[in-house]
Amino acid sequence: MNCAPNTQCASMQERAKRRIPGMTQLLSKRPDMFSLGVWPGYYNRAQGANVWDLDGNRYLDMSISGIGACVLGYADPDVDNAVRRAVADGVASSLNCPEEVLLAEELCRLHPWAEMIRLARTGGEAMAMVVRLARAATGKDKIAFCGYHGWHDWYLAANLGGDNALSGHLLPGLDPRGVPSCLAGTALPFRYNHPEELEAILDANQGEIAAVVMEPIRNANPDPGFLERVRELADKAGAALIFDEISAGLRLNTGGAHLVLSGVTPDAAVFSKALGNGYAIAAVIGTQGFMEACQTSFISSTMFTERVGPAAALAVLKKHRELNVAEHLKALGAQVQEGWRALGESCGLPVEVGGIAPLAHFAFTGEEPQAQKALFVQLMLDRGILASTIFYAMHAHTPEHVRLYLEALEQVFPLVAQAAREGRVTDMLRGAPAQQGFARLT
Repeated sequence: MNCAPNTQCASMQERAKRRIPGMTQLLSKRPDMFSLGVWPGYYNRAQGANVWDLDGNRYLDMSISGIGACVLGYADPDVDNAVRRAVADGVASSLNCPEEVLLAEELCRLHPWAEMIRLARTGGEAMAMVVRLARAATGKDKIAFCGYHGWHDWYLAANLGGDNALSGHLLPGLDPRGVPSCLAGTALPFRYNHPEELEAILDANQGEIAAVVMEPIRNANPDPGFLERVRELADKAGAALIFDEISAGLRLNTGGAHLVLSGVTPDAAVFSKALGNGYAIAAVIGTQGFMEACQTSFISSTMFTERVGPAAALAVLKKHRELNVAEHLKALGAQVQEGWRALGESCGLPVEVGGIAPLAHFAFTGEEPQAQKALFVQLMLDRGILASTIFYAMHAHTPEHVRLYLEALEQVFPLVAQAAREGRVTDMLRGAPAQQGFARLT
């Protein structure tokens, strides 16, 4: 099972190359991120934890789970039924939908420190909104940040100096071409668990930092006192503290991960991805003092008011809380991480495991790591499993799915290890080695 030249998947990829720059709308879904020529690329149907490609091949998806958006699973019946009701009653009108008020109340109930919200439809859009609000609220321009926060100008401005400052923040190779050069020096990165780097930024830019923007957690737990120190430094600088919960939200609990990491509360937090289980929805929540900046800066969009996103989010939060979904995600993710470690060690395949359990990942650390990744993807596809070096757990994943996945790993890891020892990894590929970071797709 693979994207052979005569398949419908391969044909669709060729059509996409002619009409869509970079082939897809999302870098993380480009087939060359896995193995161009092997990765199916397109799906016909998705249900639970299964995906059917255009050629009718069925795969157990133990990979990126809609890039972390489908926390409950594909085509979740409760969420889809809520959306069907919203569609039947009309997704838009000249009046506002009550679901946006209900969602605002629920998000503030889950986060007692928050008092107001604004909705958007994508995570990157919501991050651009919250940075605008921080600048409006403080009257300052510069942003200190840690982690990955999307594609908008405010963030990519960090790379205008030409030193690829974003390479340590999830995705290397992001070219800021098209970002106004006048934004150089307005986005300043610091590393997670390195408060001294944030302190140095604040000292060097006294009175100029509008916000400290960061993911409260991604690859590792915060060191004792780290988040508390960030809060202290932001307060001292008169900067807003903003938590980007787009990836971490709804993984460790029903709500923001910051609620279980420490007693630190931000001035604002941003949610998307899992909030809609695949439907487009994002939310900026914050204190009243911070959110009232919406009244002084123009932030408005027709599609902020459509009904589907809020209806989906309300259904997601209800089911997520009632089924204690986060505990399920953590348990399965931990099993997979331990499987990677144990099997890699047993067959002599060097791998580095990281990430919080619900958002787990590993990396091949030997020679030709991207070719090894592509071979791994290929061999797992041959066994009916969509797999990459990432496993984002969904509620639809079961212990049986994990068992099947680990059984396949027991076969595949030794094959990759043997190919690496014999220098045959590239020779065994039916497609191309996986790409890393951003590169032009030709």
